[in-house]
Formats: sequence, structure tokens, C-alpha cells
Amino acid sequence: MNTRHEPWNHLYRLRKELDQLFQPYQLSGDDQSSASTCDWIPPVDIKEEKDRYVVRADLPGVDPKEIEITAENGALTLRGHRAGETRESQSGYSRVERPCGSFYRRFSLPDTADLAQIAARSANGVLEIGIPKLTHTLSRTIKVEG
Repeated sequence: MNTRHEPWNHLYRLRKELDQLFQPYQLSGDDQSSASTCDWIPPVDIKEEKDRYVVRADLPGVDPKEIEITAENGALTLRGHRAGETRESQSGYSRVERPCGSFYRRFSLPDTADLAQIAARSANGVLEIGIPKLTHTLSRTIKVEG
């Protein structure tokens, strides 16, 4: 049996484990099982503009139909799948670095996010999620009775 040493595979697995360890969000309930079984974590930029928040995720090679975005309970969840080569069809490759399989990200949403108006579009391998800010926030002063 011919076994080839692939040092980059070890480094990739270590990076994947470190990424999962230092994810910038806390998970709860069933979400933990989804995150622990994800195959890769797409890089994301988050920007606040005057009237909205913008989330951009690098998802090259991901079919937009394979992306699921949900906003509920104060969190934005992004999950999906990127198809890739099967283990059997990888023979002949000298290097395999591009991750494939399922991905999962979850972010806390600010109270000012307008969940009803969130929109997403994908172009050139970049997913952009626009999260408008509420035009007004409900606030009031509460009188303390003594």
C-alpha cells in the first residue's frame, strides 16, 4: 500500500479545529450539533452603515439554492453546502485545499435590526445580506412609584 504524507492536510485539520474553537459566537441548543458537524467556515465581513447592517460572506462555488438564511430569536443563521470531489475522484490530485461540504455561521442581531426587511443576494461568489435598521425604536420612560 502506498501512503503519501500530506502535511497540508494536517495543517488544514488543525486550522479547522482552531476555527471551531474560536468562533465569534455562542451557540445553544440544537445549533451546537450543526456547528460541530460543519465541514468548513466561510469568512465573513460585517459592516454597519447609516441605515443598515451588511454581512458579506465568501462562498465561491456555492449554488445560491444551497444557502439557507434564517433570522429568529435575535440571531442570523447562515448555513449551506458546497459540492466537491468525492474521496474516490480525488486520486490524481497533488493537492486538495478547497474545503467542501456543509458550512454554518451564526451571529447575534442588534435590537435595531428590522427582521422583516432582510434581503440577500449572491454575485461572483460573495453573498451579501442587507439588514435594515428600524426607523424608530420603541422606548418610553417608566415612572417609579413609591
